[in-house]
Amino acid sequence: MAIQGSGQIKFSEIQTEYGGSNPIAISEYYGSGGVTGSGEIQLSDFYGTSNYSPISASGGSVATSGDYKIVTFTSSGTWSVTAASGAASNSVEYLVIAGGGGGGHNNGDTVACGGGGAGGVRTGTVTASTQNYTITVGAGGVLSGSNSLGVGITSTGGGGRNTSGGSGGGGAGYPGQTGGKSGTSGQGNAGGNGGSNGTGGGGGGKGGSGGNAGGTYGTVGGNGGAGAASSITGSSVTRAGGGGGGSLHGNGSGQDPRGNAGSGGAGRGGADGNINVVGGNATANTGSGGGGSGYTAYNGGTGGSGLVVLKYKFQN
Repeated sequence: MAIQGSGQIKFSEIQTEYGGSNPIAISEYYGSGGVTGSGEIQLSDFYGTSNYSPISASGGSVATSGDYKIVTFTSSGTWSVTAASGAASNSVEYLVIAGGGGGGHNNGDTVACGGGGAGGVRTGTVTASTQNYTITVGAGGVLSGSNSLGVGITSTGGGGRNTSGGSGGGGAGYPGQTGGKSGTSGQGNAGGNGGSNGTGGGGGGKGGSGGNAGGTYGTVGGNGGAGAASSITGSSVTRAGGGGGGSLHGNGSGQDPRGNAGSGGAGRGGADGNINVVGGNATANTGSGGGGSGYTAYNGGTGGSGLVVLKYKFQN
């Protein structure tokens, strides 16, 4: 709490604000709260001063919520920090989401593809120091997504078809390629298994694993894994869902053969047959996975780009 701005100031009040030992020597407080660093100090020099100098920073898109600044990077940049001093905190909360994996442009492969896995998600706190922090926002991939980096924290890009990543990609619908791929511990979940008769598994999400291909006669792609909610920006937002698995089948069985997208902006799977749609692209800056391709003519969707969000206290 700042020292009062007028009236009598006691030595004990200065000591309470700035610390020090008894007996009190006024010279102990040279430079405290912006007072002179040498020569004569008067008690009135301490009017309105405080042993609280919060983090000062620039870069990113900045919003204010109560006593906190929320900094969002939707593309790569630099976060320039001057560290806090005195009683102020240097703690910074972070949300770092990597780019999501894609549902596999199949490049002529005669196989339906699994959904893309979500980009890895990491949350927590770090102690900031005075420096320029490189912020990298990973791109969403046609296959695997790219890593994101913020305040020294790296999240792993999402897996594409048959590829491990932050969350794993779904298995392809072809014998020998059907197994869903693994996620990175603490960052995401595994993709679902594809079916040997031409249906892809769902991509893994931060909130859950991708679903296995199934449905009547095994013609339906697996659903994407659920995303996860974060309230770092002040409201709950779900991101990093897995893409739905693709299918080479139509809906002759009475079921839509496309795997559903996981929550959080992922893409739905594509399909051939009498559906004939490409896999859906994931929403930008969610880190979600793209939908799996249907077959040779209907490509998969691209994963969503990542995101870095930082939150710190800038006042009492």
